[in-house]
Amino acid sequence: MKADVLLGLQWGDEGKGKIVDVLTPGYEVIARFQGGPNAGHSLEFNHRKFILHTIPSGVFRKDKLNIIGNGVVIDPAIFIDEIQALEREGVDLTDRLFISTKAHLILPTHRMLDAASEAAKGRSRIGSTLKGIGPAYMDKTGRNGLRVGDIIRSDFKKKYKTLTQKHADLLKMYRYKVDPGDYEKKWFEGLDMIRRFRLVESEYLINQWLENEKSILAEGAQGTLLDIDFGTYPYVTSSNTITAGALAGLGLAPSRVGKIKGIFKAYCTRVGSGPFPTELHDEDGEFLREKGHEFGATTGRPRRCGWLDLPALRYAIMLNGVTELIMTKPDVLTGLDTFRVCTHYRINGKETGNLPFSLEDPIEPVYKTFKGWSRDISGIRKYDDLPEELKNYKAFIEKETGIPVTLISVGSDREAVIGNGDR
Repeated sequence: MKADVLLGLQWGDEGKGKIVDVLTPGYEVIARFQGGPNAGHSLEFNHRKFILHTIPSGVFRKDKLNIIGNGVVIDPAIFIDEIQALEREGVDLTDRLFISTKAHLILPTHRMLDAASEAAKGRSRIGSTLKGIGPAYMDKTGRNGLRVGDIIRSDFKKKYKTLTQKHADLLKMYRYKVDPGDYEKKWFEGLDMIRRFRLVESEYLINQWLENEKSILAEGAQGTLLDIDFGTYPYVTSSNTITAGALAGLGLAPSRVGKIKGIFKAYCTRVGSGPFPTELHDEDGEFLREKGHEFGATTGRPRRCGWLDLPALRYAIMLNGVTELIMTKPDVLTGLDTFRVCTHYRINGKETGNLPFSLEDPIEPVYKTFKGWSRDISGIRKYDDLPEELKNYKAFIEKETGIPVTLISVGSDREAVIGNGDR
């Protein structure tokens, strides 16, 4: 048995939470492999909306197992809020949630370092969510971090005090007052909550499950273009968001990976700073933002909107080895007489389909215009009932990328999906 991987192909916010929820009935285990509470995976069903930050998106399907992998960074204070919110909805994860002992912890002082560092950058700030993600990963790679497995060891408090003192010394450089206050109290309450669950050497467990023919879906956070190595650096996240991150973030060998499902919006969005070649600053951009409800699930910030960027999409497909595509939010395009897609870049007078070293250099997108449709598609459940214009758009993307679009999401509810078999 091999594990399938599902990840975003743009700058995040592609709809991963909903799609994981839709696909979960076909799997026995959902495993989150990187990122932290900067993720905001939205799920909607029964006229209710839920947002998950750390916990895998398979939790609303009964009898499914969920793992927070070693590549994830966990803030116990946010974790306890998520668990308590789920419990209020009658979702009991006591026997269904496993947490890797090798996952790193975000400390209250990590959040302070994040805020102090971002403020010091002034106009060059990268748009951090200020959740302490970057400083936590810095401690991980600097071999200073605290891991989930440490919280059940006798020397944990000593390690905690040593690391927080180091952070306090760093914060003095920023002239930032060190005062965790009530957050630290809640953080320790969150540790007690974490101890309620099964703390496991998840790399052994996952590989054992595969040997026992259990089906596993690895769930990514953020998006490919935010990858620390291959994204639009330095305006990126602090982890590997690509397929390689699933291997390192769960302890999987390359030979253990099966299908790779890449999610993309029918247009593009981005939160925070950073280059965005197809960004729109006109009424079309505002149309996409308002109709698509493009506001960050974690931060609430308005998302920047633009047309689909095929050079970036092809790049993401190449890096991840995508075997099938999933399109979300084409329903947002409904009502536009025409819409556009960037097929190439023009750089220094020459056209290219490749991403340059820096997207901050002068880039002129080369567009192809498509005819829109006016009929509401959010209630459609059969492929044949979709407007011909959308079918043509889908076919064009498949031709340009060489990858089939196997699922189309036409609304926020878990039922609003159309597969290639729905003909």
